[in-house]
Amino acid sequence: MVGLGAMPGYGIQSMLKEGHKHLSGLEEAVIKNIDACRELSAITRTSLGPNGMNKMVINHLDKLFVTNDAATIVNELEVQHPAAKLLVLAGKVQQEEIGDGANLTISFAGELLEKAEELIRMGLHPSEIIIGYTKAINKTIEILEDLVEKGSENMDVRNKVEVVLRMRSAVASKQFGQEDILCPLIADACMQVCPKNPANFNVDNVRVAKLLGGGLHNSSVVRGMVLKTDAVGSIKRVEKTKITVFAGGVDTSATETKGTVLIHSAEQLENYAKTEEAKVEELIKAVADSGAKVIVSGAAVGDMALHFCERYKLMVLKISSKFELRRLCRTTGAIALLKLSQPNADELGYADSVSVEEIGGARVTVVKNEEGGNTVATVVLRGSTDSILDDIERAVDDGVNTYKSMCRDSRIIPGAAATEIELARRLKEFSLKETG
Repeated sequence: MVGLGAMPGYGIQSMLKEGHKHLSGLEEAVIKNIDACRELSAITRTSLGPNGMNKMVINHLDKLFVTNDAATIVNELEVQHPAAKLLVLAGKVQQEEIGDGANLTISFAGELLEKAEELIRMGLHPSEIIIGYTKAINKTIEILEDLVEKGSENMDVRNKVEVVLRMRSAVASKQFGQEDILCPLIADACMQVCPKNPANFNVDNVRVAKLLGGGLHNSSVVRGMVLKTDAVGSIKRVEKTKITVFAGGVDTSATETKGTVLIHSAEQLENYAKTEEAKVEELIKAVADSGAKVIVSGAAVGDMALHFCERYKLMVLKISSKFELRRLCRTTGAIALLKLSQPNADELGYADSVSVEEIGGARVTVVKNEEGGNTVATVVLRGSTDSILDDIERAVDDGVNTYKSMCRDSRIIPGAAATEIELARRLKEFSLKETG
């Protein structure tokens, strides 16, 4: 007699490996998927709107997030269910494209599915529901064109009053009550880096530096970059200076060669050590002669090299992140050099001032570039705890993304759910005319 376990599978079971699940039919598959999505949208729904509640999320690395930003919440939750995962991805795409509204995307999708469940239980086929929803979408887009406020399509993105007015709602949904402090800061930073053709606005050019201590009203905007590191060496401030950037670091390894050297006497040994020193000095002197007063290194700065930098009155900065190094090159217009050598005039960058300042007990290096045009602006945020700072950073991020959307298409529609109610009214009329 054959044991039950040894029975060969039939149908789809014979194709899939052991331990799989195969769900089909309404009850098992469709309704279960809808339930999963509904649970997810129920989590984020209470965070919607200006007085949305904050959630505490602890991710797999035991990092604590306190936020009402739905994109952050669903990203850190690591959702496993395939249907709910689709909602998470929809929220992600919304965040990447528009930079805000991820919460609405997820909550709204959950609502639509919940209403669809009732229809399914009434005996409608899912594909019929999809056809209905598609008709509604197309009609919605038609109606929205009518609801656009007149004259809003030609807005001046360099008019601070208008920019702040439109940014307020996006920032208020994250930081309710703080939007009057934050919006002018974000608007200033965005307008500084806005290129001649606003459609080319790059979100990455508005940076955020989070410094503990003080309150939100101590925040400010810097034209240029704020690096969270101190300068290496004793020179802490340089005005109107040229800058040279070495991606590979400033160290004696630049002079080393592979090979074997046979030394017979003490003098030869002394001379050998001297030549290396002379070589490093020669390289540093070449940099000083090119007119640069600031050396930015992407890796370690050797002691001997630092000694000669001090002698030639060069300020030394060390930036270990290659992304920060890239941004610094963008701010100053410098070209990063791979090996320590004399830079050409066109490889040097320029900054109005490079100085080390102390903000709230932390030493930061501020690279200002007022005249160099609109390259990078930094919003310096102050707050009492890390989680508050992280949350304000997300609000700034939303504000900057709103500005990007304004640059591309500045049309606006009435807010405070007025548009939604009007849409609902017109869609209801439209639905009554439909047959079938």
